[in-house]
Amino acid sequence: MLRHAPKFYEVAKRIVEITEDCILVAHNAQFDYRILCTEFRRLGFEYVRPSLCTVELSKDLIPGQDSYSLGKLVRALGIPVSDRHRASGDALATVKLFQMLLAKDTSKNIIKESIRLNPKLQMEPKHLDIIAGLPSITGVYYIHKEDGEIIYIGKSNNIKKRINQHFTSTNQKSKKIQALVSAVTYEATGSELVALLKESEEIKKIKPIYNRALRRTVFTHALYSFMDEKGYINLKMDVADLRKNPITTFTTRDSGKSFIIKAVEDYKLCQKLAGLYKTKTSCFNYDIKTCDGACIEKEAPESYNGRVQTLINKHSFRNKNMVIIDRGRDIDERSAILIENGVFKGLGFFNLNYQINNIEVLESIITPMQNNRDTQHIIQSYLRRNKQVKVISFN
Repeated sequence: MLRHAPKFYEVAKRIVEITEDCILVAHNAQFDYRILCTEFRRLGFEYVRPSLCTVELSKDLIPGQDSYSLGKLVRALGIPVSDRHRASGDALATVKLFQMLLAKDTSKNIIKESIRLNPKLQMEPKHLDIIAGLPSITGVYYIHKEDGEIIYIGKSNNIKKRINQHFTSTNQKSKKIQALVSAVTYEATGSELVALLKESEEIKKIKPIYNRALRRTVFTHALYSFMDEKGYINLKMDVADLRKNPITTFTTRDSGKSFIIKAVEDYKLCQKLAGLYKTKTSCFNYDIKTCDGACIEKEAPESYNGRVQTLINKHSFRNKNMVIIDRGRDIDERSAILIENGVFKGLGFFNLNYQINNIEVLESIITPMQNNRDTQHIIQSYLRRNKQVKVISFN
């Protein structure tokens, strides 16, 4: 295989060029870096580059694996590999592994350290140069100061366009960001839901100075249910109360009211019991024969409550075990959002050629995340808006 390969001195100049201002990432980086340094030293050239080792990062971010050899590790994590022990196959597998490690590094220590290590990013950059290096994709972006500290985290369906807005806005916060920005890094998600969840989690964890320090809850109103004295399940729209367990949540009262109006129509519910029509007698829909009369006890509670419960089951994931499958970062990849017993556990990515066929494999690729009211609202509102998203239930 090496009979017709070029000698090292023939490719040395190209290696210097393609690794200029870069950080070398390798599985067992110490070995690869030592080989490069030794070969360059024989040519009388001092080769110095910062490096990151995916073995060490994996031990830190994915503890408890049986083996940290590249082959066994990527197999355990569901990363497809072709041409094992060949340069291209191993390199591509390392890229996929490194993407997973970046996703699991929710404190963003890898990115912050890389900006401190990378001399190119220490120069005073022009905003146009930063924008030129950004893609028009869905993901989460991080605005850094010169020392690598993250001063703002955001999410966008078009990162390049959003950063351009930051750099051209004249409000006070944008001006402060413009004065301090040294670099913008990003993480592609493919899925808007993944971007929303990562943004929420990382703002709470990292607390960047130009994100609102105690970010207000993204929802203001919630839908609750209660049983009246006649045995009918009633629905009630109210201001969100963190002490109560809602069916679902909304960013405004109007969006909540629109949801109930549509639910009454879709599930043939009673306007009075859904909180839309205050009356001591029958609701308007009964008069026009689109309500079966639960408002005046014409319809039995068991029959009516069955339809209300169908609505509740669809829009609340309380006590449910399910995986939400959405877009991935590449055409052959999908994202997975895991919910166990009604609790959001985290998210990850898997290749379409590698089927997720058991919960243990799924849990190994998942980056654990906090379950809170914000994440529940983000997931519920996203599923309401995106009917085509695939949801798989499991025992």
